[in-house]
Amino acid sequence: MSATALLLIDLQKAFEFGEMGPRNNPDAEKNGARLIAGFRDAGLLVTHVKHDSVTPGSPLRLGLPGNDVMDYARPVAGEPAFAKSVNSAFIGTGLEATLRENGIDHLVVAGATTVHCVSTSVRMAQNLGFAVTLAEDACFSNDWTGPDGTVYLARTLHEVEVAVLSGEFCEVLGVDEILNRHT
Repeated sequence: MSATALLLIDLQKAFEFGEMGPRNNPDAEKNGARLIAGFRDAGLLVTHVKHDSVTPGSPLRLGLPGNDVMDYARPVAGEPAFAKSVNSAFIGTGLEATLRENGIDHLVVAGATTVHCVSTSVRMAQNLGFAVTLAEDACFSNDWTGPDGTVYLARTLHEVEVAVLSGEFCEVLGVDEILNRHT
């Protein structure tokens, strides 16, 4: 029997404030809140990772309001919380050790942004031997400008990244199906 935990990545107020630019999936927070509530109600482990940016000018820098975790995603007593300064939730944190100590072999992942820290963390989790389910409707991306000035829309980036991750790195499901399976 597999032991499952929820991994929440970078659900920080800079995204809520719009400081990171236009984004897709305005229902991500509502879906994420249902996912968190379901895992907590079922007594399943909920883990949190936030980004403490070291990039000058980033709204995710420690000490700025955008670095704070969104209200709905704040850890409660007993939930492990980690800070990182790179894209992977596993680098420079105690996340992997905490998961292994708790007998976790399956992760449900939600957060921001699909194309950056969520994607990197999903790939690394799979490479470390965890089974991974991406809660795609509890994730989002922002518009991104390429080196030639082309603007790539958040919806397109999110959909392409989900398609790339699906199958090889993770199973992709919506929050309703995840809750039906695990709670």
